[in-house]
Amino acid sequence: MLFVGKADKGISWQDRYWVKASLWIIIFSYVGNYFWTHYFFTVLGASYTFPSWKMNNVPHTTFLLTHVCFLFYHVASNMTLRRLRHFLADTPEKIRWAAEAAWILALAYFIAYLETLAISNFPYYEFVDRESMYKVGSLFYAIYFIVSFPMFLTIDEKPGDKWDLPRVAVDALGAAMLVTIILDLWRIFLGPIVPVS
Repeated sequence: MLFVGKADKGISWQDRYWVKASLWIIIFSYVGNYFWTHYFFTVLGASYTFPSWKMNNVPHTTFLLTHVCFLFYHVASNMTLRRLRHFLADTPEKIRWAAEAAWILALAYFIAYLETLAISNFPYYEFVDRESMYKVGSLFYAIYFIVSFPMFLTIDEKPGDKWDLPRVAVDALGAAMLVTIILDLWRIFLGPIVPVS
């Protein structure tokens, strides 16, 4: 390795937290792009129109961009959840659980809404109905993070319980499957938020 931080000296590459976190996000964001983007097409009325090489009709560029964005979102979530846990350490367990659940819901929706707003002026990403996409589509997108934020936090979180890479991969796939189930339940029971041809 060309650069090894102080915290990583003497730790083999597969035991470094950043490697585990990156693997988790690579798997989760790959599933998101390859499979869940089609829910954006069929449930939310979104579409990509820029010319690009595509995999499963999803531009290759989005796979790389999603990794960077999702890693940032999840690190920010970890930082805020740890701070919240520290702040509420002396409160009853039910209060801690409710506060953490509320925070995850709020942060997930906030990030989903901000990202939707941020890409709204990108000329090659189109929505059938922008207002519905901002309000309801952001909630649909937030499902990703409602599941992933608490699951991502558990990587190496307990002292003495260090994860290996297979455990990281299985956890990421488990999170991805849970999101897939919830998205499909939305598709089946609530249907599209806009008329989609």
